[in-house]
Amino acid sequence: MTTMYDLVIRNADVVTASERFSCDIGVKDGIVVALGRHLDAARRELDATGLLALPGGIDAHCHLDQPMPDGLKMADDFHTGTRAAVCGGTTTVIPFAAQAKGQSLKSAVDDYHRRANGRAVTDYAFHLIVSDPTPEVLERELPELIAAGYTSFKIYMTYDDLKLSDREILEVMDVARRNEALVMVHAENSDCIAWLTDKLTEAGKHAPKYHAVSRPGVIEREATHRAIALSELVDVPILIVHVSGEDAIEQIEWAQRRGLNIYAETCPQYLYLSAADLGHEDGYHGAKCVCSPPPRDASSQKAVWSALKRGVFSVFSSDHAPFSYDDPQGKKPGGKEVSFEHIPNGIPGIETRLPLLFDGVSRGTLSLNKFVELTSLNPAKLYGLYPRKGTIAIGADADIVLWDPRKQVTIHNDALHHNVDYTPYEGRSVQGWPQHCLSRGELLVESGRYLGPEAGRGRFLAAGKPQFVDL
Repeated sequence: MTTMYDLVIRNADVVTASERFSCDIGVKDGIVVALGRHLDAARRELDATGLLALPGGIDAHCHLDQPMPDGLKMADDFHTGTRAAVCGGTTTVIPFAAQAKGQSLKSAVDDYHRRANGRAVTDYAFHLIVSDPTPEVLERELPELIAAGYTSFKIYMTYDDLKLSDREILEVMDVARRNEALVMVHAENSDCIAWLTDKLTEAGKHAPKYHAVSRPGVIEREATHRAIALSELVDVPILIVHVSGEDAIEQIEWAQRRGLNIYAETCPQYLYLSAADLGHEDGYHGAKCVCSPPPRDASSQKAVWSALKRGVFSVFSSDHAPFSYDDPQGKKPGGKEVSFEHIPNGIPGIETRLPLLFDGVSRGTLSLNKFVELTSLNPAKLYGLYPRKGTIAIGADADIVLWDPRKQVTIHNDALHHNVDYTPYEGRSVQGWPQHCLSRGELLVESGRYLGPEAGRGRFLAAGKPQFVDL
């Protein structure tokens, strides 16, 4: 006797961004084909009693096997990075195909496909990083790539190898407006950072803690305001990435109150880490927490939690940038403890992103529906993957995470699945952890145990046009 389902998840407590309901979930050929009670038998069944059935997470800001200068190398490639992602409840990732100065954007995309092909465990799309907006890029390459399914791109207002001038930013925004794409902006004032860095190093201040001193909130606030003004001039929506605290939040809310389509993202490091985690005058351990913008203080953490709750942020991502600590290609370039301005920026977090935010649900700080909205639905819509991804609905991919909301876990790096030698959240306890994770109906994690699916099962997702969510 044949069955109409490959898989049925029984007794599912389904949570989407807007609803919560109980049903069985029927899956066929990797697609959700039925939501109802007492569905017919399937080849395989899972009992979800006592668990939440959530849409698989989408990590819309992560860096995997990204080409790096000066002998640096990211610890995670597409295999280890997506393995860690799915063990943390994330079933789709969107890392960056980064253009180097002098490189064509198309060649950067081709190179990134070579890095991903045959390695990814989960499905993936690409953002672009535009660092050299030549006439050829603006007039031909970028419009062609948008049409081919690369509908979001990141630009930088800092870092010498990546930053664009205001004129270049306007040109890139204009291409996005004419071609219905979404610009993501790293908003920090480069000249202010350089000036402060010179002052600090001239005074002999080189410890990791001075990374935060060189990038105070006012620098992020100014650049955020400037990015908003440029987007208003061009009349195009933008998304401010990895917002760290109340200074930038204030600018974003000001713009949103004026009716501007300014979207924003934040990350776990701004909820749980602070400048104190960058260490003391005589220690290098704080290099583990060097990222940009840097973690700030307790009042900023509180401001970020509050802004998540009231809808200032549309997306919650990891900004996973996996540099090992004790590694001559990582946080100790050339095997040496270096001055703060030479420490590779970024921290690992692709596996811990969802549990850290869910702990806020467990504490009553955030609703379940808001959790799903921030981590799955909104990134799917904004980055052109909805309705295939981002929700549990008939016709959607069966990317489903069965989540134990009562499970207490103390985070230890030796239990994680990335290829980094530390986690900045070592020893932190959270309530709530994914138990079973399915990607297109295939069980990749069972009872918290990674099943070791074949590297390369993940599929590339050509993105559609952004669907701009309500602010």
